[in-house]
Amino acid sequence: MKGNFSTDLGQIYIDQKVIATYAGSVAVECFGIVGMAWVNVADGVVKLLRRDAWTKGINVEVKDNQLFLDFHVIVSYGVNIPTVMDNLINNVQYKMKAFTGMEIGQINIYVEGVRVID
Repeated sequence: MKGNFSTDLGQIYIDQKVIATYAGSVAVECFGIVGMAWVNVADGVVKLLRRDAWTKGINVEVKDNQLFLDFHVIVSYGVNIPTVMDNLINNVQYKMKAFTGMEIGQINIYVEGVRVID
């Protein structure tokens, strides 16, 4: 389902891939986030996604004009994970509201791995 809302000039529809791409760019801007992750359920392998594939690491659902987001992330080694996740949630809530005009219903974050950064 696409995100949509009405204005005095008509309807606006936002594709889920657009929302996922922007959400991924917001996520990797946060301190402590190395990148988005993709998990192969069959093998149990976690893969760090390149920029053009961030949408695979984010699930977007739109219900009643609210966004429900699931992030699969890889974090830097040695960071305080709860603090990084709070920062991610706050940034995503603020920037996604400003970008889409839709309210955030829920944000779920799954830490899929830890990576040492040079």
